[in-house]
Amino acid sequence: MPGNYKIYVYAAAFALASWWLLLLNETEQASLLPGAEVHSPDYFSNGYTKWEMGTNGQLKNKLIADEMKHFSDDGTIHLTNPVMTLINEAAPPWIIKSETAKVSGDGKLIFLNGKAVVQREGAAGVRPMKINSSNLRVRPEESYAETDEWAELLSPPHRTEGVGMQLNYGDPIRVKLFAKVRGKYEFKKK
Repeated sequence: MPGNYKIYVYAAAFALASWWLLLLNETEQASLLPGAEVHSPDYFSNGYTKWEMGTNGQLKNKLIADEMKHFSDDGTIHLTNPVMTLINEAAPPWIIKSETAKVSGDGKLIFLNGKAVVQREGAAGVRPMKINSSNLRVRPEESYAETDEWAELLSPPHRTEGVGMQLNYGDPIRVKLFAKVRGKYEFKKK
């Protein structure tokens, strides 16, 4: 009879669907078992402040953020509205702000996500500088930052912009822009 094979097809489809649902249920239960690694914060802080002192006992860096979350599975720290102050004995400090940030587990790499501003005030023999960009990767131990995004460098009265930037904010300052670079420079007549 031609209608009998349909019963076997329906039964096989029902068995296959039941097996798939059982497998899906087991996978969900395994991910919820106690002790299973889950990417969730193990501690957090609102109004977070971190001070780092140098070997001479003087303030080296300061980090403040509206919110900090630490994740134990990868050791990362996630920050909201972070402001980093990098102290330089010979010049005004660099101040770096972004919308959010992620600090690697070893603390050597910081991802500044969203709009980011790097700024230094002027002083005797030091020109003020402001950099507007986004999605920066910062290696604070090397005084180095980079991005693949658009960046604007302002050092009044000069202005330079481009896409892709490498910045060494140590002494001396070095900036490389990689594409679509253009600038406006003003010089006084002698």
